[in-house]
Amino acid sequence: MPRNILDDIVRDKRDELRRRQQATPLASLEARCRDLPPARDFEEALRPRATGVGLIAEVKKASPSRGTLAPTLDPVALATTYARHGADAISVLTDEKYFHGHLDLLDAIRGAVPVPLLRKDFTLAEYQLWESRAAGADAVLLIVSILEASELRDLLQAAKGVGLAALVECHTVGELETALAVGARVVGINNRDLTTFKTRIETTLELLPRIPPGHIVVSESGFFTGDQVKRVAVAGAHAVLVGEALVTASDVPAKIRELRAVEAAGAVDAPSHSARAGGEMGVPSQPAQTLGAVDAPSHSARAGGEMGGASRPPHCS
Repeated sequence: MPRNILDDIVRDKRDELRRRQQATPLASLEARCRDLPPARDFEEALRPRATGVGLIAEVKKASPSRGTLAPTLDPVALATTYARHGADAISVLTDEKYFHGHLDLLDAIRGAVPVPLLRKDFTLAEYQLWESRAAGADAVLLIVSILEASELRDLLQAAKGVGLAALVECHTVGELETALAVGARVVGINNRDLTTFKTRIETTLELLPRIPPGHIVVSESGFFTGDQVKRVAVAGAHAVLVGEALVTASDVPAKIRELRAVEAAGAVDAPSHSARAGGEMGVPSQPAQTLGAVDAPSHSARAGGEMGGASRPPHCS
């Protein structure tokens, strides 16, 4: 199979992880976590409410598909604007090579905003969970397509021990089934195919009917207008994650108001997931097993033996 962007990112992330582990031992991170206050409640921030769809606003300077989005971006100032104008949580890109982020952004932003922070990166090992918590994250992203099911389960359990929530991200039916099987509580549906970086909002509409009640569902990527947000909100998404549209907006508060206009329209009073599996939004009751022809990376391209389990004590909880 030809190498894709995600293969390259995971390969480079594994190399980066080895360097970081050598520079900062795990024991040092664990010690730093022991003195931290409890994490902010990421799940509660996204929990369904009468006011409508939640917003995770993203701080992102660049992406592999679009290059540099905001060359003069001030991450702390942008995050402050997000929080001031209604973001329920903030996603912070910390990957350096492909997204021009940095782990230190978490600590800088945490001191400026009161809302939970999601570390947006490619998590392959338990070490990164302790690293995330020590840096100021309240939640981490776990991407199903780059992990074995057993690795995903171990990381999800380990995150709880570290005191972190987890946004478990899927893009296909098979990935969603894996996320549910390992016990994900917050399920992210990525409208972007990470192997090509193309987006289809229909991905959320196709997967949502398969998610049982009791989960928090976040639709990620591809949102530029309020009408797009309304489509997934009416279908039952509890929150959306928006990056590029906000980072590149000339008037960020106005863009936030536009994206959240669905709240004022009261368009989020939708039935439970189990009642949606029919004709809403043209969603078939039995969508195809593969959406957007996504092939997960081969096992050899996935996380290897560096993964820890869930046996560590909850120093940071």
